[in-house]
Amino acid sequence: MTFAALVERARALTAGRRRAVLGITGAPAAGKSTLAEQLLAALAPAPPPGLPAHRWVAHVPMDGFHLADRELDRLGLRDRKGAPDTFDPLGYAALLRRLRDDADDVVYAPGFERVLEQPLAGAIAVPSSARLILTEGNYLLLDDPRWARARAQVDEVWFVEMPRAERLRRLIERHVRFGKAEQAAVAWATGPDEHNAALIAATRDRADLVVPAELMRRVGAPPDQAGHDGTGPGVASS
Repeated sequence: MTFAALVERARALTAGRRRAVLGITGAPAAGKSTLAEQLLAALAPAPPPGLPAHRWVAHVPMDGFHLADRELDRLGLRDRKGAPDTFDPLGYAALLRRLRDDADDVVYAPGFERVLEQPLAGAIAVPSSARLILTEGNYLLLDDPRWARARAQVDEVWFVEMPRAERLRRLIERHVRFGKAEQAAVAWATGPDEHNAALIAATRDRADLVVPAELMRRVGAPPDQAGHDGTGPGVASS
């Protein structure tokens, strides 16, 4: 497997100029955002023959479907932020279905504001020219009826796999970078995050493709500075 092969596999999903959705999943800090961003950078300037070069590929993370802290407090779930039941999977599925339907000039997707640590409506514009949508989320393959609705809207799901020790190191470093004290970062990474990682690991065999994280390092992937896996302060794993 090579990174170039991944790029070609992703590009091939748009055969016939149809709109396709590629899902990327994996444990917190496994490298989902890194892979999505690398694919986006490689694909954007090289559309399939016959497709316009202008914004033919888009990146729509799942992070915007975090429940707001106010709602988590109401539900008593704030200390589990990042677990499967702290998201709106049906809203996520509805967005993916709307993207697949390809009936609108533009679709606005929510983002996630790192400073506020809150979802932000209408943050990502997906134009009608986008034929390939890259979406990432920890629970795309979860055996749960609510999350299964999202999976049904995705053409393929790739599972990013990283050795546990390296993943924990990156995760703790990320928590610290986004404001946690080191001891709290370790406790969160080895507690709620690790519980979620176990749930996600159990879905590995449902993936269409397993991508080793070192593949991205070989092609010069930068460290995941954005923290798009949803692991900023108070976020366990998105």
